[in-house]
Amino acid sequence: MRPLHYPQTYMVCLFPLLCNLSPFVAADNKAQSKRGLAYQNDAHKADNKLLLSAESPVAWYYTWSLWPAPEVNDTSGVEFLPLVHSTDDVAKDDFRKQLDGLPRSSTHLLAFNEPDGDTGSGGSAIEPEDAAKSYIERIAPLRSGDGRTWNISHPSVTGSPRGLDWLRRFNESCWDLDREKGCPADFVAVHWYGEYQGLAGWLDTLHDFYKDSPSSSSEKQELKFWITEMALPQQDDEATLRMMNETLPYLDGLDYVDGYAWFGAFRRGEKANEWTGDAVSLFDDEGGLTELGSLYLSSGGDGKDGDSGGDFEPGKKGPPGNDGDEEGAAASLGVVSRWAVGVAGVLAVGLVAW
Repeated sequence: MRPLHYPQTYMVCLFPLLCNLSPFVAADNKAQSKRGLAYQNDAHKADNKLLLSAESPVAWYYTWSLWPAPEVNDTSGVEFLPLVHSTDDVAKDDFRKQLDGLPRSSTHLLAFNEPDGDTGSGGSAIEPEDAAKSYIERIAPLRSGDGRTWNISHPSVTGSPRGLDWLRRFNESCWDLDREKGCPADFVAVHWYGEYQGLAGWLDTLHDFYKDSPSSSSEKQELKFWITEMALPQQDDEATLRMMNETLPYLDGLDYVDGYAWFGAFRRGEKANEWTGDAVSLFDDEGGLTELGSLYLSSGGDGKDGDSGGDFEPGKKGPPGNDGDEEGAAASLGVVSRWAVGVAGVLAVGLVAW
């Protein structure tokens, strides 16, 4: 259910402890939020529903593929970003048709996932010269022309000297192939695994690369950044929470960062944690929010002084899904009850004022 909107006249709650009006501002929270979700589309439907709920600040998501999550519709207020994982994706005859069939709210397209990395670690292992050729022929034309158009990203390399070297070679190849336009782009997808200070340094490095170096595009506008993967791997809960606590307000304050997604929207002990470790998980092994998950779903709070994001307190579970989460059902009922009380409060105040 989408949040309802009422005129603000008479919307004064006589009983603040009873009137939970969060559903009324949920849409505005999403519109202003940069927070996204690297979505696995796994069996834990309760977790996914909580992350993508109307009250959540998650405003966008991607699936490392061209396929959106079936349970997220075009009216949810959550934008889907398709990802061209490798050159094989764009080589298919139905590539353009597939993009045309995506929700109309989808406006941004991610291109080539960690092309400097090997396929065993999730990379696409593409030579810069091959990536530039495919980008110019199949991806760049999506920015203009007849039919549906897209904002497109440059490839998302690993946060490493190897990744920067790949970008330089990609840049050179773009201009070798097209001396007038190079490889035009609208934004840059960024990956980072490490401490907050390292992330800040990596963003500065990329910002300088695109601002001061000969750009891969003839267009001189400042490219926006979307951090599509970030986490602190192989550290304990305290260090990981501290890293997130430092990182979120920093990214929220950067004008050239339009979005970011934490890598850890899964439960402790799952396969996705083999390299990162369990501390990056937003959920515990029973589907309750970890302290980290509570912080990520807070609406811009810093997680201090008890600010755990309103209804997203640690331990909270999502509504039931295919995995039969009975406690999630109870949590969902609680949210509905509070919403009903809030509506009743607004109506009562309106009647008194009338």
